[in-house]
Parts: sequence; C-alpha cells; structure tokens
Amino acid sequence: MAKPAGPACNLRCTYCFYLEKEALFPPRPGRRMSEETLELFVRQYIEAQPGERVVFAWQGGEPTLLGIDWFRKALALQRRHARGRTIENTLQTNGTLLDDAWGAFLKEHGFLVGISIDGPPHLHDRYRLNTHRRGTSTRVLRGLEVLQRHGVPFNTLTCVSAANADSPLEVYRFLKRIGSRHLQFIPVVEHVPEAGADGPAPPPQDAPARMSPFSVSGEQWGRFLVAIFDEWIRADVGEMYVDMFELSLAKWLGIPGGLCVHGETCGDALAIEHDGSVYACDHYVYPRFRLGNIRQQSLAALADAPRQLQFGLDKSHRLPDACFACPVLFACHGGCPKHRLPTLQGERRNHLCSGYLAYFSHVDASMRTMADLYRRGKSPAAIMALAKT
Repeated sequence: MAKPAGPACNLRCTYCFYLEKEALFPPRPGRRMSEETLELFVRQYIEAQPGERVVFAWQGGEPTLLGIDWFRKALALQRRHARGRTIENTLQTNGTLLDDAWGAFLKEHGFLVGISIDGPPHLHDRYRLNTHRRGTSTRVLRGLEVLQRHGVPFNTLTCVSAANADSPLEVYRFLKRIGSRHLQFIPVVEHVPEAGADGPAPPPQDAPARMSPFSVSGEQWGRFLVAIFDEWIRADVGEMYVDMFELSLAKWLGIPGGLCVHGETCGDALAIEHDGSVYACDHYVYPRFRLGNIRQQSLAALADAPRQLQFGLDKSHRLPDACFACPVLFACHGGCPKHRLPTLQGERRNHLCSGYLAYFSHVDASMRTMADLYRRGKSPAAIMALAKT
C-alpha cells in the first residue's frame, strides 16, 4: 500500500498507530511524494505485477491532503506506464475533506473508496478527533454523503476499540443504516511505549507488553464478532459483506488468500512511504523493518529480498506452541505477528487469541453448512431459509 502523504493527517485519532511515524522522517512543512518518486513507484509497481489487473491502494495518514491535482498526475503516470494493463485505484480516507470536486473526480476515474467510521457519533467521537480534540463524525458523514451523491462505490472501515467493542449491534445497524454494504472491522491492539523510548518502537519481544487503554481485549473482540455474525446469519447473508465472514467461508472451503492477518504466511502487503522507503508491512514501519528505497533498488527486488521472504515465513515458523493444538488453527493461523505478545507466564500468544478461538468455534456449524451449499452449486445465502425451518 502506498502512503504518498506519509503519516501526515488532519486528524489526531487517539488510537492512531501511524502518527508516531513522523519521528522517522526529517521535520519539514508538509509531506508528499515527489513527482520523481511517484513516477518511479507507478512504473515499478506496474512492472512487478504478474497479472493484467493492477490495483493501486492509496492510504495514509490522510491521502486527500495531497489534493486532486496530485492524483491527476498519478493517473496520468499510470496511463503512461500501463502497457495494456487494466489499472484500478482504491483510496482509504477519513472522509473529512471530501467535497463535490472530490466526488466528481473519484466517480470519473472509478475509485473504490474506503471511509473510516467507528459507528454512531457518540462512539465514533470518543477517539476519532480533530486537531482541536473535537469529534469528527459530522464531517465524516458529510463526506460519506458526497460519495453517495456522486455514486462513488465505497466500503466502511471500522476500528474496534474500547469505545465501541461492547456495542457490536449498535455499530452494525448504524453502518447498515448509512448505506454501507461492505464492512471491514479492524481490532485496535496497541502497546504503551516503554519509558524513554526514542521514536517508534515495535512491541517488546521478551517482557510483557503494557496495553493501551483504548485497545480491545481478546474477549471483547470475540463477543463483538459473534454478536454481529448471529444477526448477519439470520437476515443479511448475500446483502451485507463483512470481511471477517467472507474470509471465514473461504477458510472452510479451503480457498487460499483473503486477509493477511489470517494467512498461513504474510509479507505480501508491503508499505511504501512518501520518500520512497519500503517497509515489510504498514504495521511494521520501524527502522529495522525498512527494506530499502525504490531510488536505489526496484520495488520487485525489495519485495523478493531474502529478509522480506523470511519475514513472511516467520509468521508460521514462529507460531506459539499453543497454536499447534488449537482446533481453529486452519482458519486463524495465529493472527497478526505484531499482536503476538509475551505474557506474564512467559508464553508468546496473540493478544486476541481468546477472541479468535471464540469466534471461529462459534461459526463452525454455519460455515460447514454454507460451504456445503456452495459446493452443491447453491447460494450460501440459502442458510437463512434453513435457519427458519
């Protein structure tokens, strides 16, 4: 994923893990990917793709800070270097800067937009704050209305934190009510930096991590997913698309791919910063996980570097011992390695382990039924009728 504005953002969300990355780059007013670096990235990224379809994922910080003209230049460069490939673009935004000019631009060029919203205003505004420490829900909903008015396809990304984790159905029903049909839920799991930490540092590898007060617990994460799943399975299959539920069905069907969090290995979701620096993953933008810069090495070479391949393999090679006896290992695969933290008992376990076990165990019977329907050429949505008989 590309971060052309780097960690620059017009908001100051309490739980944001990326604002601290400003310490990694020389201080200067404004941060943006230069035209020279942009062209290198666009050309190298297209060249590195094995298929005919190339998807650019623009993220941040807040990418709309760059303005529409910057993205027009990116699209022009994509056309220049496409060589017959089909180019698609996605944009992840907090939505607060969207206006009709943005709406017309995004529609004209076929962008798929992800908009970040954490539920109804009283939940969203707990942590998603502007620079004056005020809630942002009014501006986000105004941005969402822009997308809807212009017919821009969108999905919603909801961070599940201490603010909304205990209100799953309120969050789900709100997202339905505002017109979202494709939902992503991202658990907030962040540690408190150790005293005296100089700049961004990954979670401790040996000592137990102290979790931030806004982090979601494993138990909360499991209850959140289970509550929404139970409502979805009764009435919304085929109408509402929830990333975790889509991934689950794929796991029960034995289909590879999906969310990297639950892949057997990882390492394919590299992040490129505004200065051309490439990191192992956007959750690992730390100095020791910097692979290099596209000004010195090609993006393909950095992606295929032995240390990056090892980074991906370590996800399975360093599974906690408890995972090997877990009945849902085939679906979970130990979760994101960044969330595997030392415990007081000296074990390494995913902070969300109990939640994953509760969720995947709970959906087992339903997923078996849906997988059977699919294999027999029927829609998995037929499970809703079966539940009523």
